[in-house]
Amino acid sequence: MSAELAQLVARLRARLNRADGRAGLEALNVQRLLDRVAHDPAPYAASAHPLVRHLPAALAGLERDAPELAALLGPLAEHLPWRYGYEATAAFPDLHLNMGWAEFVGPAAPWRSDEVCLGLTLIGPHSYYAPHRHPAVELYHVLTGVAEWSSHWRRPGAFILHDSNQIHAMRTGDEPLLALYTWSGDVVSPSVWSPQP
Repeated sequence: MSAELAQLVARLRARLNRADGRAGLEALNVQRLLDRVAHDPAPYAASAHPLVRHLPAALAGLERDAPELAALLGPLAEHLPWRYGYEATAAFPDLHLNMGWAEFVGPAAPWRSDEVCLGLTLIGPHSYYAPHRHPAVELYHVLTGVAEWSSHWRRPGAFILHDSNQIHAMRTGDEPLLALYTWSGDVVSPSVWSPQP
């Protein structure tokens, strides 16, 4: 399965080349950092995360919006290490059931790095990912689904850049959101909830 995962990661990296402007500069930085990551991935365990129930709809959207990625991701999707890393909060009691990420490169990922992260975020339909921040610079690339980032609706193909400690939030529409994400800089410190800006 590591060969198939490596193919998927290579195809996701190629998508970063579509970014321009400030997002494009961050994509170049991420590619440079990814080039320094060891080539052999460590074993990983698939999760039993409840989020996987949204995978069929996300993959159907990906077939429409990025069929070349759907062909690679489809056989792997349920076997990836999906997780949710926030502490439970009474304000959003069901968020952990409807969002999470599978990280391929990062501090606890198959390809180990303390400098850069790369993975997929999946958020179920009609979900609100409340305001949060993190020291890492973050780049999102929407693969399928439509979501609102800080009052702007973003469609497949869009890139969204968050500077270090910039407060941001997302809200999904009728379909699940599947997005490529990268982190650079301080990728070890976690995200924390923030008050509304």
